[in-house]
Amino acid sequence: MTTGPSPLSIALDETYDPPLRPLPAAVAGLLRDVGAPPRLVAHLRAVHDVAAQLLDWVGAHRPELAVDGGAVLFGAATHDVGKTLHPAELSGPGSRHEEAGRDLLLARGVPPDLARFAAGHAGWDTETGIEDLLVSLADKAWKNKRVPDLEDLVVTALSRAGGHPPWEEFLALDEFLTHIGENADRRLAWQGAHSVRG
Repeated sequence: MTTGPSPLSIALDETYDPPLRPLPAAVAGLLRDVGAPPRLVAHLRAVHDVAAQLLDWVGAHRPELAVDGGAVLFGAATHDVGKTLHPAELSGPGSRHEEAGRDLLLARGVPPDLARFAAGHAGWDTETGIEDLLVSLADKAWKNKRVPDLEDLVVTALSRAGGHPPWEEFLALDEFLTHIGENADRRLAWQGAHSVRG
């Protein structure tokens, strides 16, 4: 019987179509240890890569905006870890993975300020911090899903930080997200090539 690539391989090996940054080694090890299915690891890697691109863009476009990049990357790399415990949510709707993911990370010694992304990535409001907004945005943008309410909150943060009118920030973010969306089909195909079972 032939088996597919291991979770560590999916998380860390170089990819070409599409090119994706590897997950942090510590996160890859955590995903292996909790038995994350291959498709989940692939999804987390794709979202992590888009989060890294978002951070690069924000840093170049609006360096005045203080962002904890390490938290964003960790959040993107682990936001759906609860789907290990609720695998039906890998291919169908559901939110049970959110609290389960946070609890799983806390049980593994992850600090609460990093484990929060697993529970909070699907919701946001005007009180949501920029790190949480960027994780949520990466989780949408990787597949070219546009969410105006979420994007408006990011635009507001960019506008406040740089003192530029919101419409200017909207145009800049829109252009960047359109660029990110151009590779969505390749990311979706790469994720879909991996099994939902370990």
